[in-house]
Amino acid sequence: MTSQRSIYLPAFLLLSMFCFCLFLNSPEVEAAEDGFKPIFDGKTLKNWDGDPRFWSVKDGAITGRTTKENPTKGNTFLIWQGGTPGDFELKLQYKIIGHNSGIQYRSFTVPGDDKWRVGGYQADFEAGDKYSGILYGERFRGILGERGQKTVIGKDHKPKVVGSVGNSDEIQKKIKKEDWNEYHIIARGNHFIHKINGVTTVDVTDDDVEQRRADGIIALQLHQGPPMEVQFRDIELKEFPTADKTSATDGAKKKVVLIAGKKSHGYGAHEHRAGCILLAEALNNSGLNIETTVVTEGWPEDASVLQNADSIVIYCDGGGRHPYVTHLDELNKLAEQGVGMVNLHYGVEVPKGPVGDAFLRWVGGYFEEWWSVNPHWVADYKSLPEHPISNGVAPFAINDEWYYHMRFQPEMKNVQPILTAIPPKETLSRPDGAHSGNPEVRKLIGQPQHMAWAYLRPDGGRGFGFTGGHYHWNWGHNDFRKLVLNAIAWTAKADVPSQGIDSPPLTVEQLEANQDYPKPDNYNPARIKAMLAEWNQ
Repeated sequence: MTSQRSIYLPAFLLLSMFCFCLFLNSPEVEAAEDGFKPIFDGKTLKNWDGDPRFWSVKDGAITGRTTKENPTKGNTFLIWQGGTPGDFELKLQYKIIGHNSGIQYRSFTVPGDDKWRVGGYQADFEAGDKYSGILYGERFRGILGERGQKTVIGKDHKPKVVGSVGNSDEIQKKIKKEDWNEYHIIARGNHFIHKINGVTTVDVTDDDVEQRRADGIIALQLHQGPPMEVQFRDIELKEFPTADKTSATDGAKKKVVLIAGKKSHGYGAHEHRAGCILLAEALNNSGLNIETTVVTEGWPEDASVLQNADSIVIYCDGGGRHPYVTHLDELNKLAEQGVGMVNLHYGVEVPKGPVGDAFLRWVGGYFEEWWSVNPHWVADYKSLPEHPISNGVAPFAINDEWYYHMRFQPEMKNVQPILTAIPPKETLSRPDGAHSGNPEVRKLIGQPQHMAWAYLRPDGGRGFGFTGGHYHWNWGHNDFRKLVLNAIAWTAKADVPSQGIDSPPLTVEQLEANQDYPKPDNYNPARIKAMLAEWNQ
């Protein structure tokens, strides 16, 4: 048995402590901590505009109500007057009794019987069991993503299902009827995520450049039809400045899988595993909310790791032993879902025929024997095109095994060269062979060749080919590395920052880490350190 001891505090001190606790638990304080700001004061419709016949504040909540005696002719909206957000997160609680409603964002007013008609993106919800959580285009292309779907909207203005975020019926079980639920909307770049009660309900990427919207009004819907009542409370908004734009946000990370081939050429060359790890760490620390997975020893034993990937990078030995050769059907399905594809160095070479044709579809080009060549030479990239992959990348020159005269899509359709230089004639000094020379490439001595390229598939998917990467030390060149990081992000449909993806300069020790072979006796780290200093001065 323990003895109890009473402690008496003055009344004024108890009152002060009570008030302080209320202050700490106030919504405004919590919002200030995480960047969210309330846009409804809980008492009035200040800063909101709607038809007063239908909208009021009841029990601390915005309330929209229709009756048999007071129906609305057409959908009517309560419009927030505080701005036209572009990139943002919006959180609120809702309760609905009867029929259907929604939350408009990046929306616009449309002509009608009054000034409260709206079109645009809508986070839908209802009293029924089918539509809560979908992305609907009110007067704006119709359903853009049904519950449980991951979709991409193409230039034909129609959504294409490319994956799943969950089972619709299971998601519905998490939604409460005639009770309060939390809705969370994430809009970053052209990427939209809806969540209800913490469960992702839909994931949509809008690649419809002609019709998609970058910003617009926020509004709350009261639907025409049967009598209904809908309420909204605790409405909070967090806006993101333009400089912070990215297609990936909290809860909406871009998934990149890097496949490293088996060990190959010896210390310091074709270091697939070490190279993939360096790229993965740079992406994970980029601030773009990209998360990576590195698979070693070629094609993954458990291919489920590729599910829901936004981009797949492969850095491996190619030709007939390329890991993709025996997995065309699986990769075709992923490409059809809009998954990005990145092929590095020897990973761009596959046999002519069905595999080569697949590479043309996925990345726009490949190394074809008796057409392409693989000399070692110093490529001088004097300029780069205007493209997100080039963001922040300065012209550079570097020695590598730069393959060229690639087999590209006919007439370079949808192919954008990124790295272009003129190979010196000495690059064709070897006799003709499957990799060393051929009559067609010799006709083009002195002409520009493309060593890296971006490809935009007709369905909106993205590919990138890069023929450098023989020498592992080259990843220590800041511009060389940045270009590939930018490309990976671009193929994953993340917005590449205007300055490119910055990553800290690599040290000799970082470049030595994770290599497949032991250091040879003639290895000279001072030489590597001197190269890094020269490149990145």
